Amino acid sequence: MPRHYAIVPAAGSGSRFGAEKPKQYLDLLGRPLIFHTLKALTACPDIERVWVVLAPDDPWWPRFDWSELGAKLETVRCGGATRAESVTNGLQAAAMVAADDDWVLVHDAARPCISATMLDALFADLAQDPVGGILAVPVADTLKRADTEQRVAATEPRDGLWQAQTPQMFRYGLLCDALQKCRDVTDEAGAVEALGLKPKLVRGDATNLKVTYPADLALAAMILRARK
Repeated sequence: MPRHYAIVPAAGSGSRFGAEKPKQYLDLLGRPLIFHTLKALTACPDIERVWVVLAPDDPWWPRFDWSELGAKLETVRCGGATRAESVTNGLQAAAMVAADDDWVLVHDAARPCISATMLDALFADLAQDPVGGILAVPVADTLKRADTEQRVAATEPRDGLWQAQTPQMFRYGLLCDALQKCRDVTDEAGAVEALGLKPKLVRGDATNLKVTYPADLALAAMILRARK
């Protein structure tokens, strides 16, 4: 049976958040934000190992205690200048154990509210899928395209539009090939699409938000408190 592994690229600075430290290390309910992300992944019985890809000069990671997350967690200091580079380097770190047909989940460090239910849905929907896929939610809001003066230039139809989330789950061999051939992408699905393949959209949940701005951090805290 194919195994499941996870890669969490965490080499970014989180510049849009505007904090003095990378957003993955900001306090969330008394722990670094990324702790909650990693706890959900390491607690999943279907995931055998989780690689966190850090920047080579990351000074923050050693300041915290990660022992509660157990032996599944491994850190590699090979983060690149882009997400695609960090994930590619993480895939290389996994090469010692991962086979081409094993599944790899790539998950954002700043999505701390991923739940076991969402992971189970991803595993179930993609178990026999020939391509793989991503968690996503249909776009509910009206979309406006802005002009150079930040005025509405057009209203875009939202029919058939989905907002991509993570984890994004693909076979190890396919993902390595896709990122080698197409590095100018903002997510793994984009690289797979560039091969002419169509990743499956697995319906996720709006609570699986990505912390990008300060208000998102407060919302993530509310979500995690409600689950407890």
